[in-house]
Amino acid sequence: MFAATAIDTSNKPAFYNELAVQLKALLEGEGDSIANAANTSALIYQMVPDLNWAGFYFLQSDEEMVLGPFQGKPACVRIAVGKGVCGTAVDLGMSMLIKDVHDFPGHIACDADSRSELVVLLRDADGVFGVLDLDSPLAGRFDKEDQAGVEKLAAIYVAASSLED
Repeated sequence: MFAATAIDTSNKPAFYNELAVQLKALLEGEGDSIANAANTSALIYQMVPDLNWAGFYFLQSDEEMVLGPFQGKPACVRIAVGKGVCGTAVDLGMSMLIKDVHDFPGHIACDADSRSELVVLLRDADGVFGVLDLDSPLAGRFDKEDQAGVEKLAAIYVAASSLED
């Protein structure tokens, strides 16, 4: 049975490296993408400080994403590609690190308490198929070290979930 162990958060690169080790152990041998998304969002929400939401949106068409497994308050179910931070990330084909969502034109406020957001793409051999989205009630919560760490976690999720193909 998997049990998350506490990680020192004072050194972000070391924190994310250890969190990556734990995520690999948690997902090892499981290829179901929904089960892996559920466990990935739960581990991130449990271990990354100062989050109020961690979860997935998956492309259902070229124009729309649908909510996947998450931890936090109920969320927006559908997001159009090109809209909000998640949809813009997909439209631009890049991660989005937003220091204050109130300064982001067209931000979709699923939770009025969210102040900063980090969205990373989920990409496999066929291209982008969704995003991993983290929200925080603290403005400026995320930085480039968080982005690099969460991109690594997203890659672990994608690799583990491709086992069922």
